[in-house]
Amino acid sequence: MLLWLADYLAQFYSGFNVFSYLTFRGILGVLTALIFSFVFGPIMIRKLQLRQIGQAVRSDGPQTHLVKAGTPTMGGALILIAVAVSTLLWADLSNEYVWMVLIVTGVFGVVGWVDDYRKVIQKNSRGLPAKWKFFWQSIAGFGVAILLYNETGDVDRSLLIPFFKDVSIPLGILYVPWVYLVIVGSSNAVNLTDGLDGLAILPTVLVAGALGVFAYVTGHAVLADYLMLQNIQGVGELIIICGALVGAGLGFLWFNTYPAQVFMGDVGALALGAALGIIAVIIRQEIVLFIMGGVFVLETLSVILQVGSFKLTGKRIFRMAPLHHHFELKGWQEPKVIVRFWIITVVLVLLGLASLKLR
Repeated sequence: MLLWLADYLAQFYSGFNVFSYLTFRGILGVLTALIFSFVFGPIMIRKLQLRQIGQAVRSDGPQTHLVKAGTPTMGGALILIAVAVSTLLWADLSNEYVWMVLIVTGVFGVVGWVDDYRKVIQKNSRGLPAKWKFFWQSIAGFGVAILLYNETGDVDRSLLIPFFKDVSIPLGILYVPWVYLVIVGSSNAVNLTDGLDGLAILPTVLVAGALGVFAYVTGHAVLADYLMLQNIQGVGELIIICGALVGAGLGFLWFNTYPAQVFMGDVGALALGAALGIIAVIIRQEIVLFIMGGVFVLETLSVILQVGSFKLTGKRIFRMAPLHHHFELKGWQEPKVIVRFWIITVVLVLLGLASLKLR
């Protein structure tokens, strides 16, 4: 929105041309979302408290979590609004990739909001039934997958294998279910990880920032050629959304850090995971997303293994799933679990970024 204004004003003063630089607008995206979160975060928390929109706590979970009961939830709406405002202000709104990411993020956010609303407002412990949650996630996932398959033109739809030169797996029509799995899987993985104060949001911030680097490089003809990546015109604009995710996430972490004043709820977790998934698909770095989001992957695998083992053998592999609860029940204090998972994410993100050059 403001990019159009800057383009118009540039004919009168050349200094406005600075807004044409993606890196500059990416920085503005971070700062705008961050400031928005700082300003409106306390207001949202007060409103959630007044309406008694508080978190319910599982009785079979770690006993230390009982004190969290009643903590305001659905705070993820703050992240989504901050991301939307920042993106609409600084991104090129004629870019189709920007709208794809915003729409997918919004749809998954709505699904999460309905689930939270039923749990917290209507006091329905089941929330949105799993089959309906999965149905609407599938509609969004397959919808954008088909759209990308039909609209990507000359873009190679092979699956790139990081750390290897010119190694890829042709997907053909399998591109559609692959995109679906990445987006829906990433959405639910972040949601499963969101169980401790700040545990999910900082890894999301780190991964989003790294994806912004990949988006910029992929959209830059010279850098893409130098680093042997396919140049995809227009994807560089996604650095604005990635920057907004970083800024909004850090702003939310200010209130969500231990002990949390607010939780993001499904409205935030499902949407943020979907955002990471669709961005990774567009810039063709799905495997790198799995590497950098290794904590999300491990949390999801722990649930799958736990459920599978219990159904097949009647025995549990972990004391409790997702994985972070297992370590809590082993005696780790919540802040220790959180910080150690953050450290692991930093290492994995650096490994993912290394794939830009190490081939």
